[in-house]
Amino acid sequence: MSERKYFGTDGVRAVAGQFPLTAAWVMDLGAAAGEVLKRQNPRASVVIGKDTRQSGDMLEAALAAGLTSRGVNVIHLGVLPTPGVSYLTRHLGADAGVVISASHNPYEDNGIKFFGADGQKLRDATEHEIEAAIDEVPGFAPVTGVALGGVTNYTDAERLYVAFLLSHAPDLSGMRIALDCANGAAYRVAPKVFQAAGADVFAVYTTPDGRNINRGCGSTHMDHLRRLVMEGDYDLGVAFDGDADRALFVDSRGREVQGDHMLLLNARARGERAVVTTIMANMGLEVKLREAGIPLERTAVGDRYVHERLHEKGLNLGGEQSGHVLFLDVAPTGDGVLTALLTLGSLRKLGTTLDAVHDDLVMYPQTLVNVRVQDKKAIARDPEVGRAVEAAEARLRGRGRVNLRPSGTENLIRVMVEGQDETEIHQIAADLAGVVQARGQVVGK
Repeated sequence: MSERKYFGTDGVRAVAGQFPLTAAWVMDLGAAAGEVLKRQNPRASVVIGKDTRQSGDMLEAALAAGLTSRGVNVIHLGVLPTPGVSYLTRHLGADAGVVISASHNPYEDNGIKFFGADGQKLRDATEHEIEAAIDEVPGFAPVTGVALGGVTNYTDAERLYVAFLLSHAPDLSGMRIALDCANGAAYRVAPKVFQAAGADVFAVYTTPDGRNINRGCGSTHMDHLRRLVMEGDYDLGVAFDGDADRALFVDSRGREVQGDHMLLLNARARGERAVVTTIMANMGLEVKLREAGIPLERTAVGDRYVHERLHEKGLNLGGEQSGHVLFLDVAPTGDGVLTALLTLGSLRKLGTTLDAVHDDLVMYPQTLVNVRVQDKKAIARDPEVGRAVEAAEARLRGRGRVNLRPSGTENLIRVMVEGQDETEIHQIAADLAGVVQARGQVVGK
């Protein structure tokens, strides 16, 4: 299959207003997607949701224009978390769903991500079909009259999604919880759900203005939430990213509770037979899961790869340190609010606290060195570099691990070393980075 031209691992993402996210190109994208969808269903329908970015309206209108120009009906869901769009795609029986969001990126950026009818990310083959069709848009036969698509605004989207979340919510009575909604897609949904579940909620960053999404807040900027939890004597805090497909916690002492902690807690409470995460997950998680008799499987970095492995193995629980956690027996995609609810349910089931979970999972020290090279692919398969990696692993003698991988976007090799002794891992990483740098001068010329 040919290399993608526009779609990355999470749809199309760029600065809104610059190519490819111009109104004209997005209208062509909508027309191309509409033409591909019509091959399966001549009267296809697509739901569209968005986060709170200023550019969302422009991109939504352009995409809808393209889709309806090819006879596809469009259902606007309004501002809704990414997983809410996934849920409504399935609930309404749409042929596809679209999210207009750039997740945790600054407000100037935006993105367009497609879901299939099953609420999962669109299959690679379908994305390739859409990309190929974009160049053919000027030659499409005209669609006129009753064959054109229409647009409706679905006003029940938020209510239905909240009801779905509450159907999986534990009783949170007696809990004092601080929420950071990132001025993003969860700014209404998250407080409603946690209050309805019985928690005493204090929510911040719930006043989006189109330009303040993720600005000094959300799951990538948690300092304010840490202070809020400690100063307000809350049991815990929860932070979402801009499109609310992930969540991170703060315990009562202001310490960050990451995806690794959540995977350990939920695996124990749910009795999972195995857990899937990426090569970046801390070795401390692997050790603790092994003690519980639960195997850990690692994939390349990216929730896409975690999702694929879960499906391959028939497993349910997986995720990343970023708080993007998958519960495939509950939902087909990552959902920050759902993750928070299910994690709190696991706390209640085991009769423990986030503080105790944080104390229990001792993270191994980890260091990451980026080495700029001329040809990252050549370095990754260079025998001399391979021997250096083997030597580094031998020095750790099972007390840690080494990972060397090319950057996905730059000519960099990322050298990661993890182990029990911080001084030792820094030295091993420096030595290995030196080999990579030296070989980078000669390999790939």
